[in-house]
Amino acid sequence: MPDVSTGPPTPPGSPAGPPTPPVPLAGLLAVEELGLRRIAGPADAELLWVHASEMADPYPYLLGGELLLTAGVLLTDPDTYVARLVEAGAAALGFGVRPVHDTVPPALIAACDRHGLPLVEVGPGTPFTAIARAVWGLMAEARHRELRRVTRAQQALATAAARPDPIPAVLHQLAVRLPGRAALLTADGEELHAAGRAPSPEVRAALGRLSRVVAPAVHSAPTSATDTLGPAHLSAYALGGGQGLALTVATDHREPGDHTIAGIAVVLLSLLAAPHQGADAAGRSAALVRLLLGAAPADVAPLLGGDGRWTVVHARRSGGETVDPLTAGALGAALGSALVDAGRAAEAVRVLVPGGEPITPQPGWTLGASAPAPADALDAADTQAARALGRAQATRTPLTVDAPLTGLAALLPPGPAADRARALLAPLTAPLVETLRCWLSLHGSWDRTAVALSVHRNTVRQRIARCGVLLGVDLDDMDVRTELWLALRQE
Repeated sequence: MPDVSTGPPTPPGSPAGPPTPPVPLAGLLAVEELGLRRIAGPADAELLWVHASEMADPYPYLLGGELLLTAGVLLTDPDTYVARLVEAGAAALGFGVRPVHDTVPPALIAACDRHGLPLVEVGPGTPFTAIARAVWGLMAEARHRELRRVTRAQQALATAAARPDPIPAVLHQLAVRLPGRAALLTADGEELHAAGRAPSPEVRAALGRLSRVVAPAVHSAPTSATDTLGPAHLSAYALGGGQGLALTVATDHREPGDHTIAGIAVVLLSLLAAPHQGADAAGRSAALVRLLLGAAPADVAPLLGGDGRWTVVHARRSGGETVDPLTAGALGAALGSALVDAGRAAEAVRVLVPGGEPITPQPGWTLGASAPAPADALDAADTQAARALGRAQATRTPLTVDAPLTGLAALLPPGPAADRARALLAPLTAPLVETLRCWLSLHGSWDRTAVALSVHRNTVRQRIARCGVLLGVDLDDMDVRTELWLALRQE
């Protein structure tokens, strides 16, 4: 059964910090001036504190994890004495020789071997207080190391959260700091992002079960859950905000500060995965319902906020990586909008940004943006954004904006100019018009046009040659190119 907790993960910056790590018994035995020697039982015990007692049965006063120190003043039944210590959870027994016993009683050695309790011989020149002081010193060193590890992890996670791919970067750092597997799962166990070595199918299934325990994020659901499967230590943490997401971690061992480090990652991932709330969610829902019921876009635009104008942004990862909904949502949040369409693998991410919001380059992305447009002209703005993205990719520019007509072109009478443009371009099909537009905008570059349109450069050459034939013009003539460009801008 997994162990669940209804309390939140340890928050970053908590005054208590991570728990103090236990001290390995081997570390205490390595302190030469104490002269301690293990003479029975296993060697892999871990000490949480030190306690001295000469009671015949100290069981009622033990918390578990102690190194119990005794001189055996009332030791009469070694087997019962050791059995009670093991039952109380004592980590090890330290037996001081002289003045009560000249040597450690053989029956006590045999009992410790039989019950699996480490037995340490304490020489006559070693006070019990010296042992306690050494344990506290080792604990202080261990706590300092653990605090330093947690601090470094916190810095690394915060730096990762500022990268262009914040969610994968945070998970990668978490998998490095807690060597193992870190993944972001939905309540259904679907893996959205993951980093670190791939777990076995059994561990993956167990992590999925833990995510279903915590991810619903309802009032009665725990915020964290832990489990073990063979040597693997498994943990799951619900992300804040009722998002139905869980951070899962699988490691080969568990350190005291791991929970604190995971808690830092939970806070960062909750912020990164949270939907941007720039416009009221109820208003967006109402706008969508009205559109589906046949309302005109201009009628529902006020429900979406902004000044009534919208900028359409098309985006692709600069390295060509596939984009998932969370990464697309993070881009929308950076641009100031929750209206994001992640599309499919081969499609660009589309973001609808309120017209008053500036469009700025985003690290790791190539963007194409339309000019601000009213709600009833978003289809044309969508086309503009697609063209702008193509030009941005072709010119390796992080952001290209399809600006409105300016200068001399803006002085042309709209009606006659549009009529002339339609007549001039009438012989061309839509693909030819788009190829001609892109080719002219890129100053006749075959290679850049091919990149922008995602076609072969020979296809571009064939289409441009066909345009020249159908229009009956010489496309090498600058006057012809200028007239065609003005016509295309009027379209």
